[in-house]
Amino acid sequence: MDQARTTISKIFNGEPHSYTRFNLTQNMEGDASQVEMKLSSDVDEVVGGNGVGDRRLSHNSNHNSNRRAYVTQKLGRSPRSLCFMAVGTLLIFIIGFLIGYLVYQKNDVASLCKSTAMPFREPPPHETGAAPLMDWDDVKTLLSQKLSTDKFESVFSEFTNSDHQAGSQGDEYLANKVIKKLAESGMKTWTDQHFVKVQVPPASGSNKIKFKDQSEERPEGFLSYSATGTVSATILYAHYGQEVDFRMLRDKNVDIDGRVVLVRAGRNSFAEKVANAAKMNASAVLIYPDPADYSFADTTQLFGHVHLGSGDPYTPGFPSFNHTQFPPIQSSGLPKILAQTVSARTAAGILRELGGPNEPEGWGGVNRLGGETDVITVEVNNVLTERKIHNVFGVIEGFVDKGVAFILPWRRPGTCRRYDRLYVSDRYVVVGAQRDAWGPGFAKSTVGTSVLLELARSISEMKRKDGFKPRRSIVFASWSAGEYGSIGATEWLEGYLSSLSMKAFSYINLDGVVSGVNGFKVSGSPLMYGLIQNALNGVTSSNRPPSLLSQFGNGNWEANILEPLQLDNAAYPFLTFSGIPSVSFRFTAGSSEYPYFGTLQDTREKLNAATSNQVPQLAQAATRFAGHMVLRLVHDRLLWIDVTQYYKAMIGQIVQINGKVKDVKRLRPQLFPKDVKVQWLSSALGSYGRASRALADDIQNSDLEDIEVCRIINDRIMTVERNFLSPYISPRDAPFRHILLGSGPHTLKGLINHLDGLKVGHPETDVDLFRNQFALVTWTIQASANSLAGDVWMMDS
Repeated sequence: MDQARTTISKIFNGEPHSYTRFNLTQNMEGDASQVEMKLSSDVDEVVGGNGVGDRRLSHNSNHNSNRRAYVTQKLGRSPRSLCFMAVGTLLIFIIGFLIGYLVYQKNDVASLCKSTAMPFREPPPHETGAAPLMDWDDVKTLLSQKLSTDKFESVFSEFTNSDHQAGSQGDEYLANKVIKKLAESGMKTWTDQHFVKVQVPPASGSNKIKFKDQSEERPEGFLSYSATGTVSATILYAHYGQEVDFRMLRDKNVDIDGRVVLVRAGRNSFAEKVANAAKMNASAVLIYPDPADYSFADTTQLFGHVHLGSGDPYTPGFPSFNHTQFPPIQSSGLPKILAQTVSARTAAGILRELGGPNEPEGWGGVNRLGGETDVITVEVNNVLTERKIHNVFGVIEGFVDKGVAFILPWRRPGTCRRYDRLYVSDRYVVVGAQRDAWGPGFAKSTVGTSVLLELARSISEMKRKDGFKPRRSIVFASWSAGEYGSIGATEWLEGYLSSLSMKAFSYINLDGVVSGVNGFKVSGSPLMYGLIQNALNGVTSSNRPPSLLSQFGNGNWEANILEPLQLDNAAYPFLTFSGIPSVSFRFTAGSSEYPYFGTLQDTREKLNAATSNQVPQLAQAATRFAGHMVLRLVHDRLLWIDVTQYYKAMIGQIVQINGKVKDVKRLRPQLFPKDVKVQWLSSALGSYGRASRALADDIQNSDLEDIEVCRIINDRIMTVERNFLSPYISPRDAPFRHILLGSGPHTLKGLINHLDGLKVGHPETDVDLFRNQFALVTWTIQASANSLAGDVWMMDS
């Protein structure tokens, strides 16, 4: 407005001129507008009527007398000129006002943009990590206060279901309940659908077994993924169907080729029993629960699967998304022989009639192994079908350990452009439990799902109501099709492997966490051992002083509670397929196992009897144990992962390899080349040990208040598990690529088995193949050491 007033003042009050040109140029919307007016100074003087005009007329009277007369005459003769002059003056005033308004608005918007906009190229501010974190003791106390046995009772009641097999309406009903619970806790939720192939019992007809002249049996139980067809052959008792059992039979010169093998349930998985029998050229496998191991009715039926792997066996290495087109392939872990479960009563009727040689010493309970006249017919008619399954997720997002800030420009119509930072949480721990079961599945899935939901609710409340701020995110997952071999969990891993392997730093499995009261077992990655011990010592329980868990952490806790991670555990694919450090745990009955897994009798009543009616208290203790590990992983600046544990884990196996190499060189010097030295493998192990110690020194000498320093260290830690996956084999052909905990000839155990074969001259062994496997394992360990060392100039060559 000031500029407009100045302009108008100059027009009306400035020095007069005989000819005045006034230009107004304004650039709006790309157009130029120009106003030009010619005003005689004499006209200004007449219209103005002010003293200055009068004095000028007097001063110039002689010089301009004729001109004044002419102007006066013209104005008198043309009154319209006065109107034109008035309109022109008004137009000048309006244009001047618009100029002032636009200049004012331009300055105002510029001031606003300057105060609110961030230049696109401005680097994000450096974060120090000095966020108002809660003290760790307060975090533990807060979690304990959130959990109560009464809340578990209500969740148990809500999620108890007698029919929730994978892909059924009952399974989908529970999935909707889970996602509703997670959403009520204030979490972002989503689902993940897969279309998987499973085997189910025949809708019409049945599977059949007939031994000699006994009546035909039609068992209700079944084993998914068995081969189908009919086999008639002599039967052979093979104890538990372990590799050692079949070797013992072979050493006794017992013919196994083409026979139907009868084995006891327990000690190894159904799939391993069938795979071991197939290696010995058996034609079929029958599995039964022996009364010495299972204290239930002798008519109880067993259910399970025999895929030696995890996930959908008809899309190995690939996710079973809808309309995903792959050539017709199947997992190498699918058996090519028949497999079927039978009841203890049926097995007893068979065992009483067996002839043939005596059983090996120490097997106990069976007199004869089976002879040439002990013929049995097995018929399996399972049907392969496709089912849609749902995985359900919820996330509690972290607030410090964030990814790169994306700077996103945006603007509202009529306002200035703004730039906002969008932070994406890119580090998370995954906590999961299966939701499906063959029958009621109370111990198998209901308790685990309840623990998952109560843990999610508690931590979410801690964040929303009590000021707890996790550094990293927590993903809660409810899996489907766990009974068919961790299908839901594995398909999710296969679908998002490239992202998960870089961002998920741990997995905690909650399947079957309560099956007894007198024992406690843990399995998982050696990287998690320190976290496990910390949780054992830190968790307390109100139902048994001083603590339900602390008693298991006393003495040599590793020898007392650690057990190998089994193939049928959902944590197994996370660890051996994806390279994500994982842990699984459970309360047990001590020396015996909970007998109702894989049956239709896994009910609340049976679990109450096995736990002295302490299911809510045990579930509460299990939630605290899992919660302690989860909160430790997302609370501290550095991940609670101990990279030195793998050095200890590898020493024992490498010592075995060294001893066996010496034995083979001594017994078969013509087969084993002298230039193969275990020193290469020992050198790689030494490099890993030095790299892990160097990392410990870096931690001691670093400023852990700096979040970027912590992030760099955590990234080095996260590479360890992933780098133990052999990069020299295809995940489609050998999905469990972990060289220490996986399965196959690429593992350290595979090297040991190969040396055992070379030692006895087994026809399947090959020295050149061993050398190749030996070199690849050695370099995998060395590469892991190089990655752990950090920068390339720190690597040990």
